[in-house]
Amino acid sequence: MASIATTNEVIESTVIKAPLAQVWHLIKLPEFHKFWSAIKKTEKVTGVSDETDVVRWHFKDGSKVEVKQDEHSNLAHFITFSVILAEPALTYSGVVNTIRCWPVTAGDCENSTFVEWTSKFTSDADLGVIQDAKYKRRDALKDLADAAHKGVRD
Repeated sequence: MASIATTNEVIESTVIKAPLAQVWHLIKLPEFHKFWSAIKKTEKVTGVSDETDVVRWHFKDGSKVEVKQDEHSNLAHFITFSVILAEPALTYSGVVNTIRCWPVTAGDCENSTFVEWTSKFTSDADLGVIQDAKYKRRDALKDLADAAHKGVRD
């Protein structure tokens, strides 16, 4: 059976009506549960890497993923992380995510933050994975905006 060719990248973005510093402060792997309502709790994983941070996200649906921070820049306001382990196992080989933030400096959205979440999947990710990721990223960005507006939830 031939499979349908799909893109292996999801790009979702939004404008959050809050200053860059207020939004960027929320985007730390061990603290995603403070804004992303799909995550029940997070925990740092020790003994995996001396070079970088690894965090386990416990989702409310019972699944767990371990994410490794690949890059982080407080100057350029971006974080890149990859999934290195998942329970249940992923149906594809891997995904690398980057969240970038830019200040909006003029116009109707001045003093807001433009946020883009890019997920690059390995070529074995099917259309269902790509569609699911699209909506999960949209939900997470909405949650990020809500947290920036209301303050961080416990």
